[in-house]
Amino acid sequence: MTNKKIPTLVGSGIGLALFLAVALLPAMLYGGYAGLLLAGGIFGTPVVPTLLPRALIVFGMVMGVVAVGSLSLFAVLGAAAGAAVGALTSVTIRKPAAQESASR
Repeated sequence: MTNKKIPTLVGSGIGLALFLAVALLPAMLYGGYAGLLLAGGIFGTPVVPTLLPRALIVFGMVMGVVAVGSLSLFAVLGAAAGAAVGALTSVTIRKPAAQESASR
């Protein structure tokens, strides 16, 4: 490994840990709460922990994670699209003719 890859890998590991703590866990929490509210509305409260209410709670958690993942995907694709547009529209700066002849 080159020395340039090590900070990149460390930064991506820290970024992944922050994503898990800041985005993924709250998404599961709020998705599970939404699933619990849905199960309570369908089966009545207090919710008895049988198969269908548990499935609704897990469904809510999965939907919360998918929603956060899709937002992250849009952010990454937006950044990639911006970088691509910037690379395609970059203008090369030419040196004046006097500097080109002096460097030869």
